[in-house]
Amino acid sequence: MDDSGYQFFLQAIQTPSPSGYEQQIQVLVAEYLEGYAESSRVDVHGNYIATAGDVGGPRLMLAGHCDQIGMLVSHIDDEGFVYAQTIGGWDPQQLIGQSMTIWTDNGPLPAAISRKPIHLLTTEERGRVVRLDELWLDIGAVNGEAAREKIRIGDPITLDLRMRRLLGSLVSGPGMDNKSGMWTVVEALKRAVASPLQCHLHSVSTVQEEIGLRGAKTASGSIDPQVAIAVDVTHASDCPTISKQTQGDLRVGGGPVIFRGPNINPVVADRLIVLAEENNLPYQLAAIGRATPNDANVMQLHGGGVATGLVAIPNRYMHSAVEVISTEDLDVAAELLSKFAQALSASDDFTPRVKKV
Repeated sequence: MDDSGYQFFLQAIQTPSPSGYEQQIQVLVAEYLEGYAESSRVDVHGNYIATAGDVGGPRLMLAGHCDQIGMLVSHIDDEGFVYAQTIGGWDPQQLIGQSMTIWTDNGPLPAAISRKPIHLLTTEERGRVVRLDELWLDIGAVNGEAAREKIRIGDPITLDLRMRRLLGSLVSGPGMDNKSGMWTVVEALKRAVASPLQCHLHSVSTVQEEIGLRGAKTASGSIDPQVAIAVDVTHASDCPTISKQTQGDLRVGGGPVIFRGPNINPVVADRLIVLAEENNLPYQLAAIGRATPNDANVMQLHGGGVATGLVAIPNRYMHSAVEVISTEDLDVAAELLSKFAQALSASDDFTPRVKKV
């Protein structure tokens, strides 16, 4: 990953984008693609859609969702403490003792989220998982009136948005799910336009994936792709307690993951594998025997059906403050998708057929 790509990824991690509140990060995406996309737009749902290539060629949609899990201010009590709902799938245990940020109309407001100290917990409370209604945010307000002067009901909340370098190419922080996928599809367009394209490429920073794949569904409706590839994260199994028997042997830094299974068009998957091998790009294989829990799900089912692939970035500790990915995996994934776009032409047929043996 070159320095400009790394700086873009760092800025993306530092930019809040809870589902439904992705406006700031879409501005960042637009700035990064300036001079590379032939046209771009933001739709009514908030998806950022950048296009390039031959408008008469097959429509290729690359989708990486930019939204992240978060919280939403739902109540401010008379003492000035703030209570919140979750946006997306949280393990409440991950929230205890975290530094948080409330994103108000007047800028970011630091907050701490916690619970009753362990010294004061009852035996029953110590023996069970904490409930969300037992957690609150402290902004340091002297009372409810002072708190309400700073924040409003419905203001979004995130973990402290920062990224830390680990050893090698590994980085850690919140929001790797799925600013990794967003970065990949944006970078893929930037690289793909280095050569004339025979396809009409649409790279989409989709929204609201964490609450039901909503952005990919509406973006597919306006683009009407013939071929589509979703890019998301997937669970790495190269750390303790994660079963390789169920998740597969997937390693951070081992290359992007190409999925196979009923939600995946077999011709698209095979094309990705061939391109990876022809270009000496490391990759890993994974299987999923059901509808995927990501944008590939709704893209495949759009209209009369879309030839859909899924490429994923191995991620440790998903939906936490310390998600871990490899920037090398991102770089290779973007290169693979750019090669896919450059190779796509009107002569390609993605209809599944029985192979002769």
